[in-house]
Amino acid sequence: MTILENNLAFSRRSFLMGSIAAGVFSPKIIFAKSKDEDFIDNLIANMSLEEKAGQLSIFADNTRSNSIAINPAQAKVGKDALISRIKNGEIGALFSAKGAKGAREYQKIAITQTKSKIPLIFGADIIHGCTTQFPIPLGESASFDIDLCERTAKMAAFEATAVGIQWTFAPMVDVARDQRWGRVAEGSGEDPYLGIKLAQARVKGFQGNDLKSEYSVLSCPKHFAAYGAVQGGMDYNTTEMSEATLRDLHLPPFKAAFDAGALSVMSSFNDISGVPSTANPHLLTDILRDEWGFKGLVVSDYTADDELIHHGYAADGRDAAKKSILAGCDMSMESGLYNKYLPDLVKSGEVPLKVVDESVRRVLRVKQALGLFENPYRSLNEARELKDQRTKEAIALSREAARKSAVLLKNENNILPLPKTGKKIALIGPFASDKYQTLGTWTIFPDFDNAVTLEKGLRAQISSQDLIKTAKGSHITEAMDGGIEEAVQTAKWADVVVLCVGEPEKFSGESQSRVSITIPQPQQELAEAIAKTGKPVVVVLSHGRALELSGAVKNADAILCAWFLGSEHGNGLADLIFGDYSPQGRLPVSFPHFSGQQPYYYNHRITGRPQQPGQERFYKARYIETDNTALYSFGHGLTYSEIEYGKVELSSPKIGMNEDLFASCIITNKGNRKVREAVQLYIHDMVASITRPIRELKAFELVEIDAGQSKKVEFRIGAPELGFVHNDLKHYPEAGKFKLWIAPSSVTGEAVEFELL
Repeated sequence: MTILENNLAFSRRSFLMGSIAAGVFSPKIIFAKSKDEDFIDNLIANMSLEEKAGQLSIFADNTRSNSIAINPAQAKVGKDALISRIKNGEIGALFSAKGAKGAREYQKIAITQTKSKIPLIFGADIIHGCTTQFPIPLGESASFDIDLCERTAKMAAFEATAVGIQWTFAPMVDVARDQRWGRVAEGSGEDPYLGIKLAQARVKGFQGNDLKSEYSVLSCPKHFAAYGAVQGGMDYNTTEMSEATLRDLHLPPFKAAFDAGALSVMSSFNDISGVPSTANPHLLTDILRDEWGFKGLVVSDYTADDELIHHGYAADGRDAAKKSILAGCDMSMESGLYNKYLPDLVKSGEVPLKVVDESVRRVLRVKQALGLFENPYRSLNEARELKDQRTKEAIALSREAARKSAVLLKNENNILPLPKTGKKIALIGPFASDKYQTLGTWTIFPDFDNAVTLEKGLRAQISSQDLIKTAKGSHITEAMDGGIEEAVQTAKWADVVVLCVGEPEKFSGESQSRVSITIPQPQQELAEAIAKTGKPVVVVLSHGRALELSGAVKNADAILCAWFLGSEHGNGLADLIFGDYSPQGRLPVSFPHFSGQQPYYYNHRITGRPQQPGQERFYKARYIETDNTALYSFGHGLTYSEIEYGKVELSSPKIGMNEDLFASCIITNKGNRKVREAVQLYIHDMVASITRPIRELKAFELVEIDAGQSKKVEFRIGAPELGFVHNDLKHYPEAGKFKLWIAPSSVTGEAVEFELL
């Protein structure tokens, strides 16, 4: 009988018990019934050690329409060699390629020509869209829009499954507080609470209500764990922290993702206090499995098991395979170490057979949850491949996401929005017309032909093409002969300059850590020259992280954070620049005054010598050159209207441990435009057994307010939300006084006090 027929016939210790308060919903994905467990047990009982090692091995597919280079170069495997390896049962999953036809061919081999007839999983890094791209995750996180993030993930899954992808290595849920780290672009920024909410939304969007659906993909939160805390913001570097900090700050978004139903997770490259994550039994077994009850699979990052040798944690490949599997890493990505060494490690008794069998069981249960035993060709439908790419719905969603993700940092004299008629616009800078600088990092199947530049977006809406002139001015990282002179003349012609500058998309993402997070010098020189014309300047920034802004860029009349907004980059920005919509974006990361402030984040602890406004500058927690503040802090963002926050009202000045506090505020739109205001609630534990952050985001809500309208916004907060992880590794609140703000950012608003009894 084939495996499909078979399936149809059958139709370590836990000493760390600290819980994570995450406020998640119950997953709708459950594993199959006991008869299906019997089916898996029977499969495992009849598999050879070599086949088991194969199920625990995932490799890149270089034989189909594969992705752009996103990983270190490896020897390419030809199609004949790949087919041979599949037939021999050496491969459990393939990744980094698309194409339903080729996937069906390989799947047919797996389920008809191998001994155990086990289907493959096809994966890829679908980070912020497949063919239709959405804003980079950091940019989309700036929308503060949970529903939007779920919908874009759902659409990404829809397109991915149409090209034969069933597993995405996303979302990245690392809390990232150092903007030098290039992978800040892939996540939700510096705040764990925002990270929790968006991790839930993205997992739910990717996986949907039914993981067996043709339109759902298996999600894989990454990188487990604390990769966002690498020292110096240097990719692949070490991480050093207390376990209380690990649990309080870095683990909650992962726990939220698992509670939302994620059935796979990727180990991180970094070590934590000297133990690399891929071979860290405390992370992968004690916490993940024994404490949290995670039933899914752990996959290593790309060759991370082999890199244990370079860490100095493993003596050789054999030792690396042994330590990884014993720690709880189920699948080895690309290195081939499990294929090469696991059979002999079991035969020698160095690795118990039950350890390998349990990892195989986890992989097979995930394949079962995906419905692959019932329908090995799920999401391998050639008819969908063209039909379900770049649909009208996907393009409209990309445009919506683009305009909701941009953040208006500054708007002096209400220079924005610009009129569509009557005003001459000089569109200047290397990002204005470059379609290759719209999609952003981790776009592995880029569709540049349909990418909309800002020039294209503006020209589509302006009343006359004669009202726009363009000049590149400079290349992105190099000067351009005659470029500044041409740009200055174009600026002099215009009534207003839209200056498009920033860092190139290749400066963010994996392996793109920067010492100085500044605008490249040729662009800065261009900005200074344009400023000298005296024309009003609107800066449109392209970037994958918070930047240090200086000179003419910092002093521009308006600054719009445009990140890399995806396929509809230019149309979404034009919607905002011309005022068809008001900006709603808020910063998920803090912009520093200087690169040297990194790591800088709003929710830092108060020191014994904090600098307070009006106090002496010296002998305080600050640098000589600048205050210990941000240029633009987390949560900051302007709209095209004036929003007034009333006094915060509390339901009671005191609450018990089992009671809820209700905090409310009247929000008034004093302008003449409808807006979506991101109302944020922060707290501060004033006296605690471990010093607490100066502010912590605990809730937020997007509120639509018409011109002249007032709305009451109310939040509920209870004792669990006021707790934190203590040195005993347990999460609980402490009685005492708290401050509370309802405000438009992390540094604004008037505090009120209450007491937890």
